[in-house]
Amino acid sequence: MSESLHTVTTLPTARRTGCPFDPPAELLDARGHGPISRYTHPGGRPGWLITGYDLVRSVLADPRFSSRKELLNVGDFEVPPAPPGEFLLMDEPQHGRYRKPLVGKFTVRRMRLLTERIEQITADCLDAMEMAGPPVDLVTAFAKPIPTMVICEILGVPYEDRGSFQQQIDTFMGGEVSDEELIAAYTATQEYLARLVAAKRANPTDDVLSELTDSDLTDEELKGISLILLAAGFDTTANMLSLGTFALLRNPEQLAALRADPALTDRAVEELLRYLSVAKTFMRTALEDVEIGGRTIEAGTTVVLSYNTANRDPERFTDPHVLDLHRQDAAGHLAFSHGIHQCLGQQLARVEMRVAFRALVDRFPTLRLAVPAEEVVLRPESADIYGVKSLPVAWDKGES
Repeated sequence: MSESLHTVTTLPTARRTGCPFDPPAELLDARGHGPISRYTHPGGRPGWLITGYDLVRSVLADPRFSSRKELLNVGDFEVPPAPPGEFLLMDEPQHGRYRKPLVGKFTVRRMRLLTERIEQITADCLDAMEMAGPPVDLVTAFAKPIPTMVICEILGVPYEDRGSFQQQIDTFMGGEVSDEELIAAYTATQEYLARLVAAKRANPTDDVLSELTDSDLTDEELKGISLILLAAGFDTTANMLSLGTFALLRNPEQLAALRADPALTDRAVEELLRYLSVAKTFMRTALEDVEIGGRTIEAGTTVVLSYNTANRDPERFTDPHVLDLHRQDAAGHLAFSHGIHQCLGQQLARVEMRVAFRALVDRFPTLRLAVPAEEVVLRPESADIYGVKSLPVAWDKGES
């Protein structure tokens, strides 16, 4: 690292024109100056921005950095603690109390048992696309329905509620509505989850939420856990499916390789996760003075961890800005985070992506964009999860 310390005054969000898959240029420039930069939070508090793979990974594994929401030091205001059950914003032992009952619900074995159901859901979506005929919006016809149906089945959401449930989720996670609309949608989702928890406790069914009612968790805690599962199980996967398809369509040689070799599917999923990093940034707060990267992070300072630049770090990944489905080193990516907060549902997400991408390229060999690439509407950078708002696609009729 150079002697001079790079400074970032605001967190860059705008992506370069024509580069929808790359991190903002200013973030890549910061990484070029070294893995750690000084940073000023929007509220005026001094902090740090960590853009290098090794340092991001080390902070995620370091118990001296806290995930607790109320410790975020980003402005001249107090941040309330995370609500009961929302364990992503907690440390041990509270985090473990909520996470431990879930670990056995998302094992590789259990996710494999779900594969047949995911295959059926995916086939139903593709059947509906074929019947509708091109062009269709892949986001609404394919990318959103698959994870919505899967997470609704895991939570035991009644079939008749799933349409309105998805709409509420879209509203408060999409980053495109007023504060009033966001609060209303969030409140409606919370109220629905509270009713769902009460219903499962009274009449358990065959789903994860019903199984959790047999624990010592309260209804309020189960509601918070359900919200975390919902956010992690729907929004990230939906945007990986849509943005991932967009990336493949913009890299036709990679799409052709995937179509020609089913054995490449697993590796393709890992590379798309690394390359796109739809969950862009997270924050941690130092509990004590910590030396990292030759710098001292003072106790109480909040650092921003840039996952998308860490997953494009040239010191960790060869030719990091190239989408290469044959890449040998993609599996070490941080798309699912690292440490005690590593994504609980990562195996579920992988199964969904493997099944969905494979089925899509097999069903529609001539799949293509139905509009020029520059007209594809991206989600606003204010959204926590990056992706596309709509993805119009077409194919040759009669090919499937």
